[in-house]
Amino acid sequence: MTPSQANPPTPASYWPLILAASAVLMVTVGVRLSLGLYVSPINTATGIGITGISFAMAVSQFVWGASQPVFGAIADRYGPAGSLFGGAALMALGLALTPFVESEFALTVTVGLLVAAGAGAGSFSILLGAVSQRLPADKRAFASGFINAGGSFGQFVFAPLSQFLIGAYGWVTALFSLAAVTLLTILLSWPLRHKAEHPAGGAAVSMSLTEQLRVAFRDRSYWCLHAGFFTCGFHIAFLVTHLPGAVDLCGLPANVSALSLALIGLANIVGSLSAGALGQRYRMKWLLVWMYASRAVMVGIYLVSPKTDLTFYVFAIGLGLTWLATVPPTAGLVGKLFGLRYLGTLFGLTLLSHQIGAFFGAWLGGIALVESGNYDWMWYADMVLAGLAALVNLPIREEKLQPAACGAR
Repeated sequence: MTPSQANPPTPASYWPLILAASAVLMVTVGVRLSLGLYVSPINTATGIGITGISFAMAVSQFVWGASQPVFGAIADRYGPAGSLFGGAALMALGLALTPFVESEFALTVTVGLLVAAGAGAGSFSILLGAVSQRLPADKRAFASGFINAGGSFGQFVFAPLSQFLIGAYGWVTALFSLAAVTLLTILLSWPLRHKAEHPAGGAAVSMSLTEQLRVAFRDRSYWCLHAGFFTCGFHIAFLVTHLPGAVDLCGLPANVSALSLALIGLANIVGSLSAGALGQRYRMKWLLVWMYASRAVMVGIYLVSPKTDLTFYVFAIGLGLTWLATVPPTAGLVGKLFGLRYLGTLFGLTLLSHQIGAFFGAWLGGIALVESGNYDWMWYADMVLAGLAALVNLPIREEKLQPAACGAR
């Protein structure tokens, strides 16, 4: 009998961990996904240009993904404290330095490297790994959904907060304020600082990280998750970076884009909690198939709809239901396929694929606007990729839910 079996976790022991992880993700995701509101103010103040700023934002998307398997491996080896505390400092430093940039290179360093790496150190792979390793199998899907909902709530809070601060005090003060808030994650993450001595579940506990990576890279299902997540990243980064620009092209005020981003976050609270709950009853690959397919349909409906403020609000709510709700089933499938010992690393690698897609979503959106004056072909690409993502999840091997086989491959 393992220590985890002899002393099973109780709600009194795991709820503080879930709440702490949710609060940290609220800040890191909320701040990161509100940065699209700063594109126009930064361009006006610095003259860097939309293409240059889009490139810096695209680098940010990639670095956020690339940093997660690195920080995830550190957390898997030494515990989450170093990743979470160091990430908060990096993110705050990058936000505080951004008002002083005068070139594309400097903006790429502050937003593209410092902010992104700091946010990655306090994001999904580290937080979900730290909590899942301490929970019984029947609680992990719900916990993932709840933690993920924290990130969605952060978007709901920080998008309108950023727009208010920009309008009332200017974008410089707004970024300084976000930097101060980011440092609070050091306190919020305190309950998560220790390493799990005996990670619960997973047949691969006896493997080294190198051996586990070899197994994962030979598994077709793992690559299907990567491919679907690539499309998810393209979709989210394009919208979070360029939705304010799309709203502006339609002649609507800036508060429409801020409210739309907030509605996406609010709707995704429902989506994330639902994904966590449904993941305990249905195979997670089917959740992913339907979420990606629904995105293709919603983008198509948006393209043929009149571009009014109501259209953007309805579109935002519809997309919000699946926005980050893909995270719990994706992380859950990684855990089912390979166990939890190296979940931070393996799920972090899928997030790297997510953010490679995000790089292209953010960067190509800026190029499309400069070259054609609109985002039309980006919307078409987004719709096609969402449809392909739905199809690529179909071959994933996932056994039917059986309580006795939660860690089975």
